[in-house]
Amino acid sequence: MLKRSRSLRIRALVALAVLAASLAIALTLPIRLGLDLRGGTQIVLETRSTDTTEAGREATDRTVEVLRGRIDALGVAEPSIVRSGDNRVVVELPGVQDPERAAGVLGRTAQLTVHPVLGTARSAADAENGERVVPDESGQYLRLKGAALTGRDVKGADARFDQQGGAGWHVTVDFEDRGGDRWARVTGEAACHPAGDARRRVAIVLDDKIISSPQVDPSVACGAGIKGGSTQITGSFGDAEARELALLVEGGALPVPVETVEQRTVGATLGDEAVSAAARAAVVGTALTALFIVVVYRLMGVLATVALLCYGLISYAALAAVGATLTLPGLAGFVLAIGMAVDANVLVFERAREEQAARSRPSTRSALTAGFRGAFSAIADSNITTLIAAALLFLLASGPVKGFGVTLGIGVLASMVSALVITRVLAEFAAGRPAVLRRPRVTGISSTGPVRDVLLRRAPFLMRRPRRWLAASLVVLVAAGSGVLVRGLDFGIEFTGGRLVEYSTATRVDPDRARDALADAGFPRAVVQSSGDGDLTVRTEDLTDAEAAAVTRTVAELGGGAERVRDELIGPSLGEELRRDALIALGLALAAQLAYLAARFRLLFGAAAVGALAHDVVVLVGVFAWLGKPVDGVFLAALLTVIGYSVNDSVVLFDRVRELLGRAPRTPFARLANDAILQTLPRTVNTGMGAVLVLASLAVLADGSLTDFALALLIGVAVGTYSSVFTASPLAVVLHGRGAGSPSGGSGTPGKNGRRAPAGRTRRQEVPFGRGSPRGASLSGPR
Repeated sequence: MLKRSRSLRIRALVALAVLAASLAIALTLPIRLGLDLRGGTQIVLETRSTDTTEAGREATDRTVEVLRGRIDALGVAEPSIVRSGDNRVVVELPGVQDPERAAGVLGRTAQLTVHPVLGTARSAADAENGERVVPDESGQYLRLKGAALTGRDVKGADARFDQQGGAGWHVTVDFEDRGGDRWARVTGEAACHPAGDARRRVAIVLDDKIISSPQVDPSVACGAGIKGGSTQITGSFGDAEARELALLVEGGALPVPVETVEQRTVGATLGDEAVSAAARAAVVGTALTALFIVVVYRLMGVLATVALLCYGLISYAALAAVGATLTLPGLAGFVLAIGMAVDANVLVFERAREEQAARSRPSTRSALTAGFRGAFSAIADSNITTLIAAALLFLLASGPVKGFGVTLGIGVLASMVSALVITRVLAEFAAGRPAVLRRPRVTGISSTGPVRDVLLRRAPFLMRRPRRWLAASLVVLVAAGSGVLVRGLDFGIEFTGGRLVEYSTATRVDPDRARDALADAGFPRAVVQSSGDGDLTVRTEDLTDAEAAAVTRTVAELGGGAERVRDELIGPSLGEELRRDALIALGLALAAQLAYLAARFRLLFGAAAVGALAHDVVVLVGVFAWLGKPVDGVFLAALLTVIGYSVNDSVVLFDRVRELLGRAPRTPFARLANDAILQTLPRTVNTGMGAVLVLASLAVLADGSLTDFALALLIGVAVGTYSSVFTASPLAVVLHGRGAGSPSGGSGTPGKNGRRAPAGRTRRQEVPFGRGSPRGASLSGPR
């Protein structure tokens, strides 16, 4: 008893510390809002041709991908980068506090070259025989030989602070294999000159400016050079200068120079009405979810609701602390995560109900303790698989997919703290009060619940013929997937590009009115923005001349006349490289989840879970194809959410199968799978209801793209719930039967007269419940 009280106090102190820190962060650090909620900075860059490269569409597309990497390194979340015409790039940066610095970093060509130094010069006019004369860091002119290395020879760069050596901030540069050999040759030739001679120096030039020209260290022998494929650029760098230099060097050189031709502030892409509708949907959905949990679990439901509010505070504080940018789809995903965070609480409460139903626990408090202990492995495994996917999406993807990984990871960690710490402290404290001990029914876990009562009374044997369920899943898969072949996918502007038209109107036009008018005119997906000077920008899919004229007419009617300032074709904001990175990250995430499930469970469980996941993805994409709904960035976020939900459901089910298998290894596998379904189905129903209430509120009360977002997730929740029971489980049974032989694939145990009794009718007797740089700077090799 003393040990339990000590554990409760420790958890309470941890919970208070986390909540206090979260509250302090939430009050002091404002969260950054995306362009769709608040607006931001828009920078228009124009590519310029050089003697060797023409600034055409191909070079501009390569420029877009380099700029995307630089923006990611700057820490700007959810940016929009599109090619406009053949030689312009439109960059929209939400929440940027220093647009001048951002424009400077984006516009830097970052042409990195390394040159041997031939000597000093008195002025730039002293250049001869193809030499370059460039001033060094102190203003002394140096005669430079042709470039020995370029940015293509660089593998990576990192800003570091040398605290022990006293060198301060420096940039460590790693070379490719061939670049490392060239670097050794250049420094080896320089080392043949005496100390103090200008020819012992090596000049590192960025955009025709020497950023560092250190001497080769005296320890480097003539002809040997600095080997190891790495070196350090030292100099009088500050923190910001070193980091900016590292990201420019590592981000790669722009294929052609760019010039900033326009920079301005733009308004939100979604109006006040859309934001207000989303906020109303969030409040209504959260309130309905809380009401549902309270009705089902009574006192424990009230405490879980309090824990969910704490979850919201922790998630918000974490997003603010890491500097994440909150967009409208991100806000919807955040609200959805509140509904899905109920899952861990439901797992615990349902497990406690099982303990009470088995009458193996003398009190509600001990049943709760056993419920937390028994549900821990399912909570941990399901969340770890999701965290693996979130980490890989963050590390390997970019743009909105990278931002989704951040939001997903924060949501998972916050939900675990909410359920395993805060809910446990509140529940165990309340369950120990005398008034509650005298009235155990008020807790909501002293009875089995209506869903479990029906299952115990009927005890259906769902896994008697698993191949029939697989056949049904295949029919659903083919029926939905054929929509992709028959109707095709309606890719949004982010994937296909489209048309951007900017108007100057006689009177200022409210963007909300323009969106509504364009939707009535047959352009429901038009993105409308206003700029600081009153101009109106309309971005939509590719238009015919007649359609473009209709857009112009609509805007002119609202603004008392409209002049077309700009009319250009734009490229996709989700470029080819971003899509490829997203697919690679997603594929690796699935492989990592499969490996984890194979290690924690069995390979067949992992294969079954991934098979069910593939089923869900194809069905969701196919249904959207049949409905003619757009496949855009919002749909991509919904698809990633569905993937996490589907894996989570399957992991919870297979965790119970593993537990039952450990207790009764000789029981036929089909029976164990059936028992696991019956035991976890109450959790599946209650968790699904919590998510559906939030999503239904978004679908009914929200507007525009959020309606499609909510529809995709509603389909995903329904299909994910079905597939975990009727796709993943039958697939595991079939795979197990093929690998283990016929004894494990049976469908029951012999009863009287040699007949087989259904597994569900004998579960309680056989499977008990339980837990289951200055001139004096020097060059050296890696330290």
